[in-house]
Amino acid sequence: MDIGFIGLGAMGSAIATNLVNTSGHAITVWNRTAAKAESLVAVGAKLAKTPKEAGAGKSIVFSMLADDSALHAALSGDDGLLAGLPKGALHVSLSTIAVATADQVAALHHERGQRYVSAPVFGRPDAAAAGRLFIAAAGAAPDLDEAEPVLAAIGQKVFRIGDKPSAANLVKLCGNFAILAAIETMAEAMALAEKGGVAKAKLLEVLTGTLFDAPVYRTYGRILVEERFTPAGFKAPLGLKDMRLVGEAADKSRVAMPLLSLVRDHLLETIAKEGEDIDWTGIGKTVARNAGI
Repeated sequence: MDIGFIGLGAMGSAIATNLVNTSGHAITVWNRTAAKAESLVAVGAKLAKTPKEAGAGKSIVFSMLADDSALHAALSGDDGLLAGLPKGALHVSLSTIAVATADQVAALHHERGQRYVSAPVFGRPDAAAAGRLFIAAAGAAPDLDEAEPVLAAIGQKVFRIGDKPSAANLVKLCGNFAILAAIETMAEAMALAEKGGVAKAKLLEVLTGTLFDAPVYRTYGRILVEERFTPAGFKAPLGLKDMRLVGEAADKSRVAMPLLSLVRDHLLETIAKEGEDIDWTGIGKTVARNAGI
């Protein structure tokens, strides 16, 4: 299979590298900063000069872009993916974007006789490099069937959400909110334990050895204990963007989410004090500071 791949940030680069090294597919990559593609070209990928070129002649193209505006920029214009993707070809977006944006992108592809699947991923760059992501995918059943072999190479499990692409984005946003809420909960519990003379590591040992033995608590709990907030696996501004998108979806559906307001404010405070390169688990520093630690 000849695959196009657009977007080589931390996640996109890890996913594309895994595909080049393990899938046996021919891959053409594009990134706004071409230098980020050098390592992929060195192991056999072809470099496209534009998104249009990345999609030209392809039956399937994957994208992993930072936000809604980056996706729109890659799609639009004379050099955009919409202009290069053949009629009947499939675009699979792995990005975390707004529900409304996914609906818009699906409509744009439909107008051109192209197909679209949303397949946002759960996991950090190390999981992406190992092909161990979890994927929420939504779109027409035949389109999901076509994307499945590549998604199976990217992730350890694919969850089919339904036939409306944006449903997968809603699930992803709900999931990211739940992750950040868990980070906030652990950070608060660790602050309480630490002020009472119990080491954070000991609390985490008890939590993950009893009722909280789950990837979110193990992975993010270790980061909180070790205060390993840089280099970031997922930068706080991206988390803030996701919480904004959660808020937009909640407003539209008239769902009150008071915890969302709290974690969003802690992200803002963390970014203001620590800078934009800190991991989103850095809210643990804010929680500890507010507790007088």
